This record gives sequence, C-alpha cells and structure tokens, in this order.
Amino acid sequence: METVFTPIASLVGGMLIGLAAVTLMLLRGRIMGATGVLAGVLLPASRYDWTWRVLLLAGMFVGPWVYYAIAGQLPAIDVPASTPLLLLGGFLVGIGVTLGSGCTSGHGVCGMARLSPRSFAATATFMLTTGLTVYVIRHILGA
Repeated sequence: METVFTPIASLVGGMLIGLAAVTLMLLRGRIMGATGVLAGVLLPASRYDWTWRVLLLAGMFVGPWVYYAIAGQLPAIDVPASTPLLLLGGFLVGIGVTLGSGCTSGHGVCGMARLSPRSFAATATFMLTTGLTVYVIRHILGA
C-alpha cells in the first residue's frame, strides 16, 4: 500500500479544523473533541447543548459534498480492511477514547493548544501507538 503525500490539502484541512475548534471555543466555550460531541448528541445535557452538537456533526457530513461541488469529484479512498475488522477497530477506538478521557481531536488539537499536560501525554500515546501499529502491520505482518 502506498501512502500519498498531500501537503496542501493537509495544510488546508488542518487550518479548517483549527478554525472550527477556535470558533467553537470562542462562541460556546466548548472543546471540539469529536467523540465528546457525538456523546453529547446521544446523551444530551440539554436541548441547547444538543442543537450545536447536531449542527457540528451535520457540518462534518456535509463537508465532503461541499468539496464535491467545488472539485467535481470526491477524493479516492481505499480502505484495505474488511467490515468486521473496521467494526473491531471502531470498538477498540471507543475503549481507548473512554480510557483516555477524549479523542485525538479533543486532546491533540484543543488540549495541546490549552497546554494541558494530560493532553500532551494522551497525544504522545496516540502517536507512539499509531507508529507502532503501522510498523507491525507493514513490516512484520507484511500487509
């Protein structure tokens, strides 16, 4: 499997995520952790709290279609894993998010920007685990 390096698209995407995180903090005083946002939709504290979360998730869903309207096509996405493996991965991520008290967007984008020691530790753990996983899958298992 070849990984395509896309510095411009990655930079623009990162800037948009950062802008969204700053805007949410400025307007609502809330951290933009994707799993926390989703959890608040499933178990809302109030109707007011539920509304902004649904709108944020709707924006995540609509975003690719805006890209499609501008570019005329969606980027090619190759997922070299079976559906059961993806479900298992999602389940394991859910456990990790629970144990880590947040996800990569909450800790890596928002927590580190707030200089949270817990977020620095969590992000270091995410990155080391990701690197180790890629190494094992590509170089030991040969996938």
